Amino acid sequence: MTKITEAKIAILATDGFEQVELTEPLAKLKEAGAEVHVISTKSGSIKGWDQDHWDKEIPVDKQLSEVRVADYDALVLPGGQINPDVLRTDAKAVSFVREFFNSKKPLAAICHAPWLLIEADVVRGRDITSYKSIKTDVKNAGGNWVDREVVVHEGLITSRNPDDLPAFIGKIIEEVEEGRHEDRKVA
Repeated sequence: MTKITEAKIAILATDGFEQVELTEPLAKLKEAGAEVHVISTKSGSIKGWDQDHWDKEIPVDKQLSEVRVADYDALVLPGGQINPDVLRTDAKAVSFVREFFNSKKPLAAICHAPWLLIEADVVRGRDITSYKSIKTDVKNAGGNWVDREVVVHEGLITSRNPDDLPAFIGKIIEEVEEGRHEDRKVA
């Protein structure tokens, strides 16, 4: 078990993340006392998408090539259509997500971010939710799609959209404090 005030949490994203799906977990997890790093495949900053336009740039704390799964207690994957679509074509990002899942630590994905979970082949047989437009993708990958604000399956946390952020963030904190899910079957 890890207290949230002692936790290190990674948020993996690139340009085109749904802005509030990164900024709100980043702020709320820091407010709760966690050390949170924005991780990306590039250095500098990444640009958010705010509903229908490009908006804020968020500084990147570390490049994906500089981090290891062992460095973090949880991984958060923000959605948006662009961000997870780009990341799921990056072999290192997909490998990091799969390795994180296999570490049995909490892994959280919201909105379209389950595309990364699908690409990492970790949804088969698991209850998850997502943005409704990728429901069929989840089912085709063997996942059990559930229409709820937050779904947790052995430390795998998923939510549908920005309206679900309070429940999503609350479950991230709860799952971090529960620790590893040793009973989770690896992919």
